[in-house]
Amino acid sequence: MGGGAVFFHLAPSGAIVSDVNERLISTYKSIRDEWRLVQESLAEFQDRHSKDFYYEERSREHSSSHLRAAQFLYLNRTCFNGLYRENLKGQFNVPIGTKTQITLLDDDFEQASKILMGADLRAGDFENTVADATEGDLLFIDPPYTTAHNFNGFVKYNQKIFTWEDQKRLMRSVRDAIQRGARVVLTNADHASIHQLYAELGTPTVVSRPSVISGSNGSRRATTEALFIF
Repeated sequence: MGGGAVFFHLAPSGAIVSDVNERLISTYKSIRDEWRLVQESLAEFQDRHSKDFYYEERSREHSSSHLRAAQFLYLNRTCFNGLYRENLKGQFNVPIGTKTQITLLDDDFEQASKILMGADLRAGDFENTVADATEGDLLFIDPPYTTAHNFNGFVKYNQKIFTWEDQKRLMRSVRDAIQRGARVVLTNADHASIHQLYAELGTPTVVSRPSVISGSNGSRRATTEALFIF
């Protein structure tokens, strides 16, 4: 699901929305079911935002679902580069960033709630969701851009990593879904290992996009990714 840009753009009347991040899916459920409470809580976080409050909130555990959702959004919008990273204990551990605007002019929780009403929200492995796709279904898949021989410096910090074995498992799942009659739109890394992995299914279109995940502004430049349409 990630940011859900394609889902919210298409606003389908029926959909299955899935992500391995349980906190992300819980946030979407809360926006669907209690968007006003989420919006009000996020506004309170905006009023209280500071460096001290960020680290207090990062370590805080809320019992209310709407507060957990607001907390998830608050940390995502104020942490370094909007990253999501957990330590080995499953605790969010990204330091504070430079952004101070938590409530945004284009926030529309009410509309998001209406669109999410038609979705089956699932937290879990992609394979289970892809397996449900049959003839007439459209799959949009946007996995972490892991490549072969990719030594990720964040491996020791993350609770769960999308490995190269997961990439191969995804390819097999996509292949099976196509054979069942599903249509697939897949974005992935523009890397020789990814091109080779999907060679039996087709050739990607290479598209350009801005890269914003970097520790310095100088490293944030245009990059490419592979777009597969099957």
